[in-house]
Amino acid sequence: MNIKLSKSVMIPWVVLAALALAWPAAATERPGSFADLVQKVSPAVVNIRAERIVKAPGGAGFIFRGPGGERRGQAPPDIEEFFRRFFQDPHHRGLRPAPSRRFKRRSLGSGVLVDPKGLVLTNNHVVAKADKIVIRLKDGRELPATVVGRDPKTDLALVRIKAGGDLPYLPLGDSDKLRVGDWVLAMGNPFGLEHTVTAGIVSAKGRIIGAGPYDNFIQTDASINPGNSGGPLINLKGQVVGINTAIVAHGQGIGFAIPVNLARQVMEQLRTKGRVVRGWLGVYIQPVTRALADTMKLKSTDGALVANVVDGSPAQKAGIKRGDVVVKFDGKTIKDMHALPRIVAATPVGKKTTVTVVRAGKTITLKVTIGELKETQASDETKQPVKKRLGLSLQEITPSLARQLGLKEPKGLVITAVEPDSPADEAGLQRGDIILEAAQKPVKDLGHFNLLIDKLKPGDGLLLLVQRRKNTLFVVLKAPK
Repeated sequence: MNIKLSKSVMIPWVVLAALALAWPAAATERPGSFADLVQKVSPAVVNIRAERIVKAPGGAGFIFRGPGGERRGQAPPDIEEFFRRFFQDPHHRGLRPAPSRRFKRRSLGSGVLVDPKGLVLTNNHVVAKADKIVIRLKDGRELPATVVGRDPKTDLALVRIKAGGDLPYLPLGDSDKLRVGDWVLAMGNPFGLEHTVTAGIVSAKGRIIGAGPYDNFIQTDASINPGNSGGPLINLKGQVVGINTAIVAHGQGIGFAIPVNLARQVMEQLRTKGRVVRGWLGVYIQPVTRALADTMKLKSTDGALVANVVDGSPAQKAGIKRGDVVVKFDGKTIKDMHALPRIVAATPVGKKTTVTVVRAGKTITLKVTIGELKETQASDETKQPVKKRLGLSLQEITPSLARQLGLKEPKGLVITAVEPDSPADEAGLQRGDIILEAAQKPVKDLGHFNLLIDKLKPGDGLLLLVQRRKNTLFVVLKAPK
């Protein structure tokens, strides 16, 4: 028996069968069932319940006296407004402030045990500001947890439980070896449904989603939902390759995990120091677009364009200038803008290294001594310091954008997003507003605005002149305390 493949090729069926048997195992890598793997790793996956005491402000109270005695309650709006307007005193004639109420706000998340002594790796947003943290193990035990350290910049946290003995834990894998198309499992507590397992593949690597200055997410189509945050992404060897952290709203099959190689670096510093120490260069950067590359006569769009240099920073001392394109740092090639902050942050403080820049068509190598990134300093990136601290995203106004907005000149910064309940939201800023002045001086660019933000101390206000449609108004933007 022969199988005909073309007019000129005849291959015996036994040869095809032999080829099929010799096909690489990776082609049929998906097991018939994940049950054995799940049984092996699930004891190390935990559910996290975080509680926070929240105070709700009280309003003006009222008292009614009658045959039934005294009744207390909240003053109806019309009565309260009546006393305000006619007596200029909301506490007049029986109105008095009602006491503030205290209630518990609970949130659910997930985590993974990473050592037998009770260290649990999870997301920062799962345990941030929590007054009480309780971890539930697979065997049903609920144990109180304490925070070892948190890192908001990568949204990672390390907490500890004491169980009176060794606990099951999972080894950390190598996220750099992950390939797009590899099978992974996501485990956690979605919507409060304990120890849920979903399977999928690695959809993409190196995703930038605007979550922070060190974005480098693994994208997966394994279902990730609210409550999965902090749970592990696991390969078929039973190793943790990521920490599930984000989803696309209204999206299906689009979830994101922090690569475990980044999580490992952060976790070790949190375990030994309680905080993360990062290297600091002191530059504001932007991507090298095709238009910029052509104008600056660059061979490619690789690298990070320096938009500004912080006074007194390691970059300034090394001789880095605005307009330089960083193409290598510490011997590592900078493919795009987002690579530089990650590499600089991972560089030991005090290390003397080299940075290679392209300046006016010439390649120059400079020597730099890395400083330490302080909490009040901006990372070596552009948009993140503004968005992270104040809750707004900004974009510089280009000539084409100015035409779209109906502006005569490309001046100022346009607000592209405002986060709810953020300092920007509280100041009354809106998407589409244009910031013309800051501290009563014209705003030159995003780097200039970030410098002003960096100088703000907690609670300080920055006076802004904002254009909203055809009108202008002054707004005070306050730095969070």
